[in-house]
Amino acid sequence: MKPLLGKKVLLGITGSIAAYKSIQIVRDLTSAGCEVQVVLTDAAHHFVPALTLQILSKKKVYTHLFDPSFDPCSDAIPHVTLAMGFDLILIAPVTADFLAKMALGLADDLLSTLLLATKIPILLAPAMDLGMWDHPAVQKNVSLLKERGCTMIAPVYGPLASGLEGVGRMADEKKILDDASLLLLRDSKKKNNPLEKEVVLITAGPTREAIDPVRFISNRSSGKMGYALAEEAQKFGAKVILVSGPVSLPAPFGVETVLVQSAEEMKQAVERHVKRSTIVIMAAAVGDYTPVHPANQKEKKRPQSLQLKLTDDILKGISKYKNGNVSGEGRIFVGFAAETENLFENALAKLKEKRLDLIVANNVLQQGAGFDTDTNIVDLIDAKGKKTAIPKMSKTDVAQRILEEVILIRQTLDKKV
Repeated sequence: MKPLLGKKVLLGITGSIAAYKSIQIVRDLTSAGCEVQVVLTDAAHHFVPALTLQILSKKKVYTHLFDPSFDPCSDAIPHVTLAMGFDLILIAPVTADFLAKMALGLADDLLSTLLLATKIPILLAPAMDLGMWDHPAVQKNVSLLKERGCTMIAPVYGPLASGLEGVGRMADEKKILDDASLLLLRDSKKKNNPLEKEVVLITAGPTREAIDPVRFISNRSSGKMGYALAEEAQKFGAKVILVSGPVSLPAPFGVETVLVQSAEEMKQAVERHVKRSTIVIMAAAVGDYTPVHPANQKEKKRPQSLQLKLTDDILKGISKYKNGNVSGEGRIFVGFAAETENLFENALAKLKEKRLDLIVANNVLQQGAGFDTDTNIVDLIDAKGKKTAIPKMSKTDVAQRILEEVILIRQTLDKKV
């Protein structure tokens, strides 16, 4: 299946070392069914060859405002007509220089000129070296472009071409494809948005319980499963609220993201948002214990002084908002059970205790499942105890299967009303 079949994307590439990633972006877009037209700036030529992009896109790559092959008597004017009929302009990477050019409305090459001559949506994926992204001039240009309607995929933390490490690295190709897909499918027909009437509250990642200003207690959760659920729920048309513990993942585009650290902060955030939700998916690995008396200064090595207490059970605490209580008729609750033994029995007990509609259970000792992997192997257990085994697949695909099960639960509830 090609989810973007028939969609047309104009891909602009500017002069950054991250331009090599544009090769994979072209492959991803064309594999998803897109028609891709590439436009290179003069500086981009130093980093990526036009011939490679031409072979992958199967279209002529445009490079110059004054193309020597242009015939004014018979050819259309490229900077005026090139983007006509396209659904999206994606510029990846976009440099600090090109951001400034866009903000000022300069038009001294083909890409900058055609941006002034078109009104289709623009998605930008900046890339630059350490300190440049945070510079006031760059942030002012970013804010201005956002005000004009451009969508920004913020750069991420990581190793940079200079050898330094910091924020400035272009977002990965999957993130760019996902955000482009979201923009391209935003006006899809209603049948492709089965969750469009839903407000989905999702928790993700670990929590950190401070021992002192230096140390904390946490777990191995990466947040990848919860973030995949947030991204897929958004694609299904839902309004998504993501409450996330500390992770290294970029916030999903278009998702209301609330960042927390401790179990108590996550509890408070969930309680603030649960009443406006219609579906609650608790994918976070919330810490079970927290220090009784966290220190204000770094503690010396005195393990006997560390006293722990249980954290509040967030999911159990919000069960009062389920069917028939407060104003929660029809609210769907989904929990997760990460186990190392007696998977089905432990998950079923948790499902019944917390009055869940569905629980997602996995054995974290299984290869390809559990924490900090890109794949998962889970069992879906519904309120009647029926188990559906989901074999090893990407967490994105697992998220889709979970949401498909939630949609079936919603349809069943609606029939009872």
